[in-house]
Amino acid sequence: MTRSNFDDPLDRAHSDVVLIVDDVPDNLAVLHDALDESGYTVLVATGGESALQRTQQVLPDIVLLDAMMPGIDGFEVARRLKAAPRTAHIPIIFMTGLTETEHLVAALEAGGVDYVTKPIRPKEVLARMAVHLQGAREKRQARNALDAFGYASITVRLSDGRLMWQTSLARELLLRYCGTEAPRTPEPVLDWLQQHATDALAQVEPPRLSIEQGPKRLSFRLHQQIGDSEGGGDWLIIMREVSDETVIEAMSLSFKLTPREAEVLYWVVKGKTNRDIGEILGASPMTVKKHLERVYVKLGVETRTAAAGMAMSRIRQLHPQFEG
Repeated sequence: MTRSNFDDPLDRAHSDVVLIVDDVPDNLAVLHDALDESGYTVLVATGGESALQRTQQVLPDIVLLDAMMPGIDGFEVARRLKAAPRTAHIPIIFMTGLTETEHLVAALEAGGVDYVTKPIRPKEVLARMAVHLQGAREKRQARNALDAFGYASITVRLSDGRLMWQTSLARELLLRYCGTEAPRTPEPVLDWLQQHATDALAQVEPPRLSIEQGPKRLSFRLHQQIGDSEGGGDWLIIMREVSDETVIEAMSLSFKLTPREAEVLYWVVKGKTNRDIGEILGASPMTVKKHLERVYVKLGVETRTAAAGMAMSRIRQLHPQFEG
C-alpha cells in the first residue's frame, strides 16, 4: 500500500515499511509496484533532503537508497541516518549504477548493509530485503521483549564507541547515573565493553558492570553481538536499575536492627570503611563505629568480617539477586 498521510499510525504487525529514495520516477515506479504487490507499506522520496524528513516522520523498517542524486547524495543520507541514534538501526540497501569497487566500498562504509546494481531487478531487491528485514525484525522483537520486562537496552558500536540505539528508559537511566546522552557512550561502559567483548564471543560470561548511587545501582550485562562483526560489531547491552532498599529493610527485620544500624551493616557488606559510610550517611566515623558496635552485639559477632559474612548469608537467602 502507498503512504500519503504520514500522521496515520502504521500497522507494522502486518506490513514492513519500506522507504524508496530515488530521483528517477521510472525507478520509483518499478520498485513501488513490485513492493506494493508483495504486501509492503511503501514510502517514497525523490531526494536526499526529503528522504531524511520522511525517515524522521515515519521510521521505516528498511531503506532502498539511490547512491547518486543531486543535492544530498545517498552516501551522505546514509551517514546522517547512521549517525543519529533514532535511525542508526535501520538497514540501508544501496541502489547504484556505479560498479567500480571503490564506489561499492564507499556505499558500505557509509552504512549500507548491502547493494544492488542498476538496472534494478525487483526479484533480486525483494530477496535481499527479506534477509535484512528478518534480522532487523528479530532485533526489534528482542528489544521490545526486554523493555516489557523492565529492562533498558542500548546498542554500542565497538569500532568507534558510539551509542547507536537506546530505549527511552535507557536514555533516562544513563542521564541520571552517568550524565551522558547519545551518541556518547559513558566511559565506564565503553571501557567495560572493550575489555570483555572478546570473552563474550568466546562464550565466557563477562562480569557485570555496576554504577552505584546510594542503595541503588545501574547494572549492565552484555547480551549479544548483533549485525556485522567487522570492527567488533554492535553490541546489545541490557541495563537494569536495582534498589537495595528492600535489602536494608530485610536486614533490619531479620537481625532486629534499627534502620540506621541496618544501613551501616549494608555498607559494611559493600566493603565500605567507616569513613566512607560516614560520608554516605552524613555522620562522623565515630558515630558509624558506635552503630557498628551495637550491630556486633545483636549479631553475636566480634569482627567486621564476621558481621559482613553473616549478613551476606542471610541476604543471599532472602534476595538471591543481590550483588555484594
